[in-house]
Amino acid sequence: MLMRPAPDPAAALDAAAQRPSKTQLKQQMHELQRLGQALTDLPTSRLDALALPDRLRDAIAEFKRTRSHEGRRRQLQFIGKLMRGADVEPLRSAVAAERLGPAEEALQLHEAERWRLELVNDIDAIERWFAAHPGSDGQRLRALVLAARRDAGLPPERRHGRAWRDLFRFVKLHLTASSR
Repeated sequence: MLMRPAPDPAAALDAAAQRPSKTQLKQQMHELQRLGQALTDLPTSRLDALALPDRLRDAIAEFKRTRSHEGRRRQLQFIGKLMRGADVEPLRSAVAAERLGPAEEALQLHEAERWRLELVNDIDAIERWFAAHPGSDGQRLRALVLAARRDAGLPPERRHGRAWRDLFRFVKLHLTASSR
């Protein structure tokens, strides 16, 4: 009769330490489900541009057609399961790019508002604007700033706000053109 060698407890511990724990596996699966949920929120045009496996693409389309809560929950779990075999990095970057778009637009609007207030309130701001944006129309900018300053000096009931809007449009147009 052959005797098997006694299992080495240290080797068993090393093997157990190398594989992920059950909790870690669950966390990974939940992360894939969250990513799958974010993919289902993407517009169809963005999904078409991604290199998704056919089964995953079909599962996302089925999720969008499903109306019952329980059906959507189970379909989302299935999407998470299908994503185990997919390359998730391009999917993560697509979701991040979709979420970043509105944030960038908001930052541009805040930057335009900051420049408008600075141009109206500070005399030296026009020179800083030309240093930052040398291709802008100087004569038009000066006229818009003067009109906005005049409008700001009027009592609130006599203000029209057109000069403020025109200055904002001018600044926003140049900021978006320079960011491209």
